[in-house]
Amino acid sequence: MYRSTIGIALVASLVGLGGCASKATTIGAATGTAIGAAVSDGGVIGTMGGAMVGYGLGKVYDHKHE
Repeated sequence: MYRSTIGIALVASLVGLGGCASKATTIGAATGTAIGAAVSDGGVIGTMGGAMVGYGLGKVYDHKHE
C-alpha cells in the first residue's frame, strides 16, 4: 500500500509539472504511466519509468510535427 501511495504522489507531481507541456507530451506521459504501472504490477520505478519514456516520445513527436 505504501508503494502505491508514493507512486500516486509522484505521478501527480509529474502531471502538475506537465501543465507547461504540450498535448503530445502530456498524452505520452499519461500513456507511459499506465503501461509502466501495468507491466511492473504497480511498482513505482516501472510507473515512473513508463511516464518518462512516454514524455520523451511525446517530445520527439512534437519535434517532428512542428
